[in-house]
Amino acid sequence: MLGRARRRAELGLIVLAVAITGGAYTLASLGTTASIPANIGPFLAVIAGLLFLAHVAVRRLAPEADGLLLPLAAVLNGIGYVFIARLDPDLAGLQATWTAVGIVAFVLTLLFVRRARDLERYRYVFLLVGLVLLVMPILPGIGVSIRGARIWVALGPVRFQPGEFAKIAFALFFASYLVEKRELLSMATWPRIRPVLPDLKHLGPVLLAWGMAILVMTAQKDLGSSLLLFFLFIAMLWVATGRLAYPIGGAALFGVAAYGAWTAFEHVQTRVTTWLNPWPEAQDRGLQVVQTWFALAWGGVAGTGIGLGRPDRVPVVESDFIFAAIGEELGLLGGTAILICYLLIVGSGLRIATQAEHPFDKLLAAGLTALVGMQSFVILAGVLRVLPLTGVVLPFVSYGGSALVANYVLLALLIRISDGSARSARKGAR
Repeated sequence: MLGRARRRAELGLIVLAVAITGGAYTLASLGTTASIPANIGPFLAVIAGLLFLAHVAVRRLAPEADGLLLPLAAVLNGIGYVFIARLDPDLAGLQATWTAVGIVAFVLTLLFVRRARDLERYRYVFLLVGLVLLVMPILPGIGVSIRGARIWVALGPVRFQPGEFAKIAFALFFASYLVEKRELLSMATWPRIRPVLPDLKHLGPVLLAWGMAILVMTAQKDLGSSLLLFFLFIAMLWVATGRLAYPIGGAALFGVAAYGAWTAFEHVQTRVTTWLNPWPEAQDRGLQVVQTWFALAWGGVAGTGIGLGRPDRVPVVESDFIFAAIGEELGLLGGTAILICYLLIVGSGLRIATQAEHPFDKLLAAGLTALVGMQSFVILAGVLRVLPLTGVVLPFVSYGGSALVANYVLLALLIRISDGSARSARKGAR
């Protein structure tokens, strides 16, 4: 009964997500051309078809899973697509293609991963895959540098960021390793005089994996992904052991690393200086921040209306700064709605982690949720000038095929864990 109720609620919310996306798409056309888009029918049919495919996959393959995750991702993906189409129609076609690929990846993940805990046995395979994916952008011939960061790989006409998938691989490795070593890592035995850390032979493999990943991403000048992986490592270590010393020590290490990055990399110094005071370079390096302020200020509480603002004045608005476009045209109310969607995703993920019985499922759900939550916070904080910009994208909303597909795979893993937990609870109640 619980599974049926969740699926009915999920289907109703997906219909609502399609309606919201279609309404926003129509309003965007009315705002720019003063006419209803001629392709509104086919557009809604494609959107509804893709989401219905994902819903049927969940209904058949994970019938007792959480019913909120897929609709929340659908509405975020839909709103993001509407704004990308409003800003750059050429990119909209690519984003639509990547959305279809993401839905297919979502379905395939549910089809082939029947129990999340079965992935635990492949821990070192995931470690190797994660490291290979991270190294790919610095290989000659396939690595591509864009805006100073060498994080792209070009294979023929296809260009993607392998680091987006590496994060999931590392989450799987950390979860499987920490499940086996969590008791040993929770005991302080080193140094002998005043123990504060576990035996380094137990902490060594995860430190080695994390350190190699950080070094590679630092060489690529991908400091945003470095921050996300660092947070993932510390969060999963804390969840596995329950020791407060890990997040406290992690915060201290982060401070040291942040200062080191500021002294070693010129582009980091530029971002911090621009974050503190963008006005001296408002026509150059500070242009993004200044134009974002104007965009959010013009949006006010209710927004200018979709298609009636000028978010195109913000550089790279379709990816890093798409929240600025949303804040301008949907206002404080629309921006708050986006924030609520992410809070609901994080809340659902943490609930799934709490309800999971198997330690691997619990750790993996917590890690995947931490990835989505931290990435959302980092880019939103950068746009709102709470933190310096770090060069990550807003999950499901920003333009970017690699991130979109990876996030749909992440979503499928969370849904698989949720379904497994619900089935175990139902069997235990009999």
